[in-house]
Amino acid sequence: MKKILIIEDERHTRENLRTILEMEGYQPITAADGQAGVASALKEAPDLVLCDVTMPKLDGFGVLAALRKEPLTASVPFVFLTAKGERPDVRAGMNLGADDYLTKPASAEEVLAAVESRLIRHRTLQMAGAAPDFRSSAPLETLGLTPREAEVLLWVAQGKSNNEVGTILNISDNTTKIHLTHIYQKLNVETRTAAAMVAMETLARRGTS
Repeated sequence: MKKILIIEDERHTRENLRTILEMEGYQPITAADGQAGVASALKEAPDLVLCDVTMPKLDGFGVLAALRKEPLTASVPFVFLTAKGERPDVRAGMNLGADDYLTKPASAEEVLAAVESRLIRHRTLQMAGAAPDFRSSAPLETLGLTPREAEVLLWVAQGKSNNEVGTILNISDNTTKIHLTHIYQKLNVETRTAAAMVAMETLARRGTS
């Protein structure tokens, strides 16, 4: 049974998320503020964290930064819950190392899809042995990509949609598509999945070199 830590100061939202996850067979753990969330994460070693952005005592960005510094939680999938949904907030979270974000109010289907996809991706990377290092897009420039193309591919390799990539990099969907077309041509691939695999292999090699 996978442990999911919910860090959310609004009680109704917190309990609603707990119910959704319990009904799907997960083991939810809850915390009502950022400081309590960090303590729970270090004590319980969850398989995934769902965390609000705006909270008392310690906001979501502070929680993410604290967990990424600890070996026990450094690679735990982290999904932001935000009622704002503005591009600067989403970009800030992704640049700090968040794996995904959900804009509140999120439906049960959206919550479960985000949780399942991130758990599957995390398990796949663990089974592969050498996990890709997503901290920098610079290694992808060795594939003949421009710095901006490398940034686009970095986020595509992490499972982001064109819309999400555009939000993170503050570019339009059309600009993202143009960059992807160039990336496919340079990597001699035809699909998004194939490009992502090339990126992950490159980043994994760099991470172990």
